[in-house]
Amino acid sequence: MSMAVVSASRAATSSQFEQLREARSIIKQEAETLLELANRLDTDFCRAVDAILQASGRVVVTGVGKAGLIGQKLTATLASTGTRSQFLHPTEALHGDLGCLSRDDVLLAMSNSGETQEVCDVVAAARSLGVPFIAITGCELSTLGSRAEVVLRLGTIREAGPFGMAPTSSTTAMLAIGDALALVVSRARGFTPQQFARFHPGGSLGRRLRSVREVMRQGTQLRLAPQSATIREVFSAKSSSSRRTGAVMLVDDDGGLCGLFTDSDLARLLEQHREGQLDRPIAEAMTQSPLTIDGDALLQHAVDLLSSKKISELPVVDDDGRPIGLIDITDVIGLMPQAQMTNDEIPNDEGMTKLEWRNVGRGQGGNE
Repeated sequence: MSMAVVSASRAATSSQFEQLREARSIIKQEAETLLELANRLDTDFCRAVDAILQASGRVVVTGVGKAGLIGQKLTATLASTGTRSQFLHPTEALHGDLGCLSRDDVLLAMSNSGETQEVCDVVAAARSLGVPFIAITGCELSTLGSRAEVVLRLGTIREAGPFGMAPTSSTTAMLAIGDALALVVSRARGFTPQQFARFHPGGSLGRRLRSVREVMRQGTQLRLAPQSATIREVFSAKSSSSRRTGAVMLVDDDGGLCGLFTDSDLARLLEQHREGQLDRPIAEAMTQSPLTIDGDALLQHAVDLLSSKKISELPVVDDDGRPIGLIDITDVIGLMPQAQMTNDEIPNDEGMTKLEWRNVGRGQGGNE
């Protein structure tokens, strides 16, 4: 290897080291800014929460530049957590959009310096309309801070980076205090996960927040059998043409769920050459009192149970303990925490994992 190549390699390594050191320094500085902000919070924060809760209208957020972008994010967070909100661009506001404001609203103005002309002009116009406002700014003595009913003071913030010029630490602080404000208001409103789900119907997040009842297999998709039936009788019965589940739910004489018999349980019997057990009551080999879930529970709770208990089927029961559905791991595989799943734990088309197939000789059933 030539000296030139060695030198270039060392230079690249040194450059990467410097880049990582600088990046870590920036992140640590912004983290320190947040800790200082958390310690600086006082009862003015509570006054801001009360102002939003008492407003019968919307929270109208305004800001320009980087602060405006943070304001747009805050607007979205407020809306998704139960507080009606709207972003008002200062320039558009001064050219007619002030008409969206009413006395029932509360204006939330964001400017680190507190001297941004466009924002100050919007605030002055809003005050003439009788609209109360909250300021998120660095100094309560600034033009913006001195005009506000409530000031959430960021304090003197040193921006991150070698020049300390680009809004970095200050916008991080705005983002954090905005999130805190939105979430504390949301909790004070009694906002529920179910309400959150209604505002997030799309994507994996929306699916996680659906109820188990909306996603569970039910009706002809289920395999039900009396606990007194033999294993052969249960598996010889005509099954539905729809995709079958990986488990049979066993019921007692009152129709209550009393056990679960999975495909891995059947595979274990065959692996151990215990064919004689096939003509014995399935109750002798079933998993008794299996883990269950309520139909009104969030799907996320079902996913958590499947993941933490490492099971593949989760029966859904009503208030009387009767089976009304089943969550199969193949139905929620896209929602499982992938970091916790190895290739051995990913189910095949029959709902069985490689790990279950290997465990059939060790006496480990699907819902045990």
